[in-house]
Amino acid sequence: MFRDDFVWGVASSAYQVEGRDADDGAGKCIWDTFQEEGHVYENHSAKVSCDHMHRYKEDFALMKMLGVKAYRFSISWSRLIPDGTGAVNPKAVALYRDMLLEMKKNGIEPYLTMYHWEFPQALQDRGGWLNEESIEWFGYYAKVVAENFTDLCDKIFTINEPQCFVGLGHLSGVHAPGLKLPAKDVFQIAHNVLRAHGQAVINLRKYAKGEIKVGYAPTCGVAYPASNKPEDIEAARKAYFGFYNPITNWTWNVAWFSDPVLLGKYPEEGLKKYAEYLPEITEEDMELIHQPIDFLGQNIYNGYLVRAGKDGEPEFVDRLSGHAKTATDWPVTPECLYWAAKFLDERYHMPLFITENGMSCHDNVSEDGMVHDPNRIEFLDEYIGQLQKAADEGADVRGYFLWTFLDNYEWSEGYSERFGLVYVDFRTQKRIVKDSAYWYKEIMESNGAKLSINQPSKQILFLDPVFTHNIWGGTRLREDFGYAIEGDDIGECWGVAAHENGDCTIKDGRFAGEKLSEVWENHREVFGNVDIDRFPLLIKIIDAKADLSIQVHPDDTYAAEHENGSFGKMECWYILDCPENASLVIGHNAKNKQELEEMIHDGKWIEFIREIPVKKGDFIQIDPGTVHAIKGGLVILETQQNSDITYRVYDYDRLSNGKPRQLHVKQSIDVITVPAKSVDDSVVDASATPVNELYELISCKYYKVFKLKVEGQASFTQSYPFLIMSVLEGTGIINHQVVKKGDHFILPANYGEVSIEGDLEIIASTIS
Repeated sequence: MFRDDFVWGVASSAYQVEGRDADDGAGKCIWDTFQEEGHVYENHSAKVSCDHMHRYKEDFALMKMLGVKAYRFSISWSRLIPDGTGAVNPKAVALYRDMLLEMKKNGIEPYLTMYHWEFPQALQDRGGWLNEESIEWFGYYAKVVAENFTDLCDKIFTINEPQCFVGLGHLSGVHAPGLKLPAKDVFQIAHNVLRAHGQAVINLRKYAKGEIKVGYAPTCGVAYPASNKPEDIEAARKAYFGFYNPITNWTWNVAWFSDPVLLGKYPEEGLKKYAEYLPEITEEDMELIHQPIDFLGQNIYNGYLVRAGKDGEPEFVDRLSGHAKTATDWPVTPECLYWAAKFLDERYHMPLFITENGMSCHDNVSEDGMVHDPNRIEFLDEYIGQLQKAADEGADVRGYFLWTFLDNYEWSEGYSERFGLVYVDFRTQKRIVKDSAYWYKEIMESNGAKLSINQPSKQILFLDPVFTHNIWGGTRLREDFGYAIEGDDIGECWGVAAHENGDCTIKDGRFAGEKLSEVWENHREVFGNVDIDRFPLLIKIIDAKADLSIQVHPDDTYAAEHENGSFGKMECWYILDCPENASLVIGHNAKNKQELEEMIHDGKWIEFIREIPVKKGDFIQIDPGTVHAIKGGLVILETQQNSDITYRVYDYDRLSNGKPRQLHVKQSIDVITVPAKSVDDSVVDASATPVNELYELISCKYYKVFKLKVEGQASFTQSYPFLIMSVLEGTGIINHQVVKKGDHFILPANYGEVSIEGDLEIIASTIS
């Protein structure tokens, strides 16, 4: 869970929400010029935007109603100081002071950002950030901010996303001021920006009217590992702070814009790679940049996948076809918040705020007059959940600011993107609270407790099976069930297993890539919090091309004493297919223990073994101590205790690698039940069970087993600690998920109503 003083808020910028007024006294900024030159989507203008400068009182009142306790906003440099330096606009001072007072009135803690790209056009005409006087200009701006607002606001970020406005504004030209400068000039601009940050920190502290806290808010996509292998994690870390972009896109870099501020030096790798482009960098420059700050902000929206190549260098992994995207076509990668928090904490040891995170959706007003945005809720739930995971593991995460509160002017995209919790009709300025705002209110009020990561998962756990190769195995697991496994000796499919000899992997969803044993260990709530020290059941499909050995299993007491604490092994079989006149070995013919020992020691196997006829659809219960063997030609589904303890009584004198396979005669004699259970008590005809009903085949000490034959539609309530399901025939849909023959999955605890349609045959099981 998040720390008790975790800061929950929303974020915005002045230019994107404020609008303008003919008498506001504000100066022109570079974005005004950029729009006038026709570089914004459909020539959209920010002259009105959300009209926040006139509606902030009602907007802050709405924030209060929606539970917002912190607001990261920016002051417009060109509004406050119209020419960038010199005379201060008293109307701007009055506006921002009243905004701050109104925030306080509504219980909202202000986090002020000095520069969110509203660069005065008057200073751009004098060379902008390329002019080294920009350091002095920004320092003066910081002085004005400190003198006028620090009695009302004590938390200030200097600069927002230098990677964006340096690169997009001066290298690629897609943002204001729309320049495409040589790389050498862009490096000079970046250096000037960082020095300006340092000068701002000095002046903010020097002229503040009380104690303040100062931060810095860069951005960047996040490199995250393709797996949890140490080499992939290291590759992702190296890529995140490394220099792999071409010079034409060099500004998208974490270390270049953060190391000087937080570590007092530019990264050596970058100094070497970019040596020909760099300006003179003096010790005095680094001292100026490396001013002490109190927290690091980070704006994070998505990431990119990295793995270790053969040479140990990062290898960038293509996104999967059909990957999730936002309305801006940005990839949805919630893992990025986890890995960013981890990597940034390790490198900089600085309190971290996520200063922007959110998504653009294709929001529309529905017929009911509301705006339903489930995609945004899902996005935020996954991202914030990953941030909590990092915090739970020790990352010093102090707060989260969602981008953004109101739909607003999205820079060069104009009004084509909607990131807000509140829908804005830009023609009428009507506000409509979206579903996501109410969801976020609950998250803030519960300090994250209402996040899905803190709730029992109700996702179906689909599993990737584990396969075994056996001398008696065949090819039907591939041919009949479509499993992609090679060989002509495929004996077993461990469809649901969390055993050391076979541990299934979760295919997708919250636990994607985790082993079933890991989910059992770390998320016991998924399985009803049952008090058992290991996952209790194991489900197999067995293809016996040849006869299996004559076997017997111990009970729990014997196994615990003689098999290092293992479970014993009770199991049952459902016959999926078999030849005509098929039989199984079930039980034996010895009348007492002495006769049992004599038959085994003397090799009187024909007299000893009891074979019984079986057919497709028969169900057989195999208690511990029961002699048994599957005969060649049978395919069965086996439900058993989670144990791999088997004592081999006899193996038809077969050889493996030129040697007889090991027998376990003493142990077998120890555990075989004498006399054997009767034939009538061993086999049940389950071929004609009721349709569309979860029909119980057995309830014993360790498990319950059901058969479900679906023709059309069926439904039931899943109220067990968990319910394992294996699809034996057909295809269908279960609660919107398509399933087919060969699928194995688990319905978690408290899953509730289950709806199935199609033509299916399923064997299900749970614990007793």
